[in-house]
Amino acid sequence: MNQPPRRRLGATRVLISPIGLGCMGMADFYGEATDTVSTDLLHSALDSGVNFFDTADMYGPWTNERLVGTALRARRDEAVIATKFGVVRTEDGRFLGLDGTPEYVRSACDASLTRLGIDTIDLYYQHRVDPNTPIEETVGAMAELVGAGKVRFLGLSEATPDQLRRAHAVHPITALQSEYSLWSREPEAEVLATCRELGITFVAYSPLGRGFLTGAITSTNDLAPDDFRRNNPRFTGENFQKNLELVRAVNTLAAEWGITPAQLALAWVLHRGNHVVAIPGTRKRSRFDENQGANGVVMTEQALAFLEEHLPVGAAAGGRY
Repeated sequence: MNQPPRRRLGATRVLISPIGLGCMGMADFYGEATDTVSTDLLHSALDSGVNFFDTADMYGPWTNERLVGTALRARRDEAVIATKFGVVRTEDGRFLGLDGTPEYVRSACDASLTRLGIDTIDLYYQHRVDPNTPIEETVGAMAELVGAGKVRFLGLSEATPDQLRRAHAVHPITALQSEYSLWSREPEAEVLATCRELGITFVAYSPLGRGFLTGAITSTNDLAPDDFRRNNPRFTGENFQKNLELVRAVNTLAAEWGITPAQLALAWVLHRGNHVVAIPGTRKRSRFDENQGANGVVMTEQALAFLEEHLPVGAAAGGRY
């Protein structure tokens, strides 16, 4: 078996898959999922050499961590498991807001450890910065979890460069996870450079534009009735039609290269730097295998120029949420 590709996780000695697996859709937001199918995919991912898995307590809510933990537990030493806290939901799924208080950090971590069925979380993210709690207090509490052996490394999600620097001054931040793709390029302004400077891995979530950049979505009829994208600004009305034009450019270049649009989009993300990794989510083995094929795609200057022309910063119509 060929050695799978790896990139360093922050300033640690841990090596992770450049294209990991986002597990959110196995429990929430993208229509009905089947635990048996999801578990098979998680096992197949390990078999293929992928070792970086992303979940969160609020996915489900709470059910995704149980699924991921159960599937990976027997092969714990092969998996780098990332989870998150801070977005508070009720059992029926309603959102109650953000909580970054030290008390909540501690209780959320213990709850995640229990659901995952593991002794230590490899990478623990604050899912969103709580505007009502100084980030220094939140990260201070997260650092205590590292000292207690409950967490190995710390991360933030959707944090600004200033927030990232303030957090990093309290305790080393290993990873920053934010949305990044050909149609969500905001991190290029400052965030990517800040991560490189501080030795932080940038983890791109939704690197396929929530599936839009795969070319598989040509109508809202392609989405399940309870798929949250049906209410996403980029998937509705005139925005949808305008964004289809962006996808056509990706399709054109991918066809010329003999690869899929998803592989082109993922290769573009990975090309942004060796400190960048991606966590596309899927529930299908065929899509997982397709995504992993992007590891072997090498971007050329001509391809980069083509994509810059057709999908410049701010090209997507509609807000991210």
